[in-house]
Amino acid sequence: MSSLPPQSDSKLSAPIDLNRVRDLFSDPVRTLESGFLRREVATRMHERLALVKIAPAHVLDAGCGEGADLTTLQKRFPQAAMLGLDASSAMLAAAQESQVAGLSSMNRLLQQWLPAVMGRDAGASLICGNFAQLPLGLNAVDLVWSNLALHWHPQPDQVFVEWRRVLRQDGLLMFSCFGPDTFRELRAAFAAADAEPHVLPFVDMHDFGDMLVNAGFSTPVMDMETLTVTYGSVEKLMADVRAMGGNPLDTRRRGLLGKQAWQRAMDVLEQSRRADGKIPLTFEVIYGHAFRPAPRATASGESIIRFDPPRK
Repeated sequence: MSSLPPQSDSKLSAPIDLNRVRDLFSDPVRTLESGFLRREVATRMHERLALVKIAPAHVLDAGCGEGADLTTLQKRFPQAAMLGLDASSAMLAAAQESQVAGLSSMNRLLQQWLPAVMGRDAGASLICGNFAQLPLGLNAVDLVWSNLALHWHPQPDQVFVEWRRVLRQDGLLMFSCFGPDTFRELRAAFAAADAEPHVLPFVDMHDFGDMLVNAGFSTPVMDMETLTVTYGSVEKLMADVRAMGGNPLDTRRRGLLGKQAWQRAMDVLEQSRRADGKIPLTFEVIYGHAFRPAPRATASGESIIRFDPPRK
């Protein structure tokens, strides 16, 4: 995998180290325990997708990870060609293994002898790459899907521009990501330990809406909900937080947190136990979808005026 390009200026970007993100997701086993949240959010995304009339021929899962969403998308759109993209080659290898395991020996035999009939069952094409620099041409896909991945990129505004570029006219973008209230308990706990940033400063839903409009999308729809996961122990809570990624900030503390400072943070989490004895962890989940509209001008700058004749 080639090194990821350096980030350029972006008004609403967090100082995220993309190479650090890639490293944090270099071990699929490490992230396995957090799969429950991605699956829950994916289910809620599919409920929203069901309200949109679309029959895509080509679908891109941006940030496909181990490939679970590729499977559900293929079931929803069995005639569509699937493309999975992720910055982690290790996650793509896990996605490839999952696809192979999903094919029975009979299906593999039929794929060998009847490729024209079994074409879609061969699985998705997988590509390693950066959200803001997709290895795809103009108008390449009809649907861009991205589940809990956008918040790992330092420049979501530029990502939206790139996603619009690869979408065909009237193509749909549908994504989810974490919002500012995510990990608020963890943020408060580490504030008792030191002044270093331990949690991403997630982007606000309204800022995402502005970015979509500025990127050239039409009729963006944004909504948000708060999910609370409860834990019986601080140890399990922290294990899940690590499984969800970790801290990729370039401004993160480089050395280990001292024993006393760590204990202060853990004590704050312990003190947040509810009446039922459980420790809460908040996730603000942002959902967004928008369409790529028809162009308003030609490549040479002439305005395009559309006339819809009255129907007889």
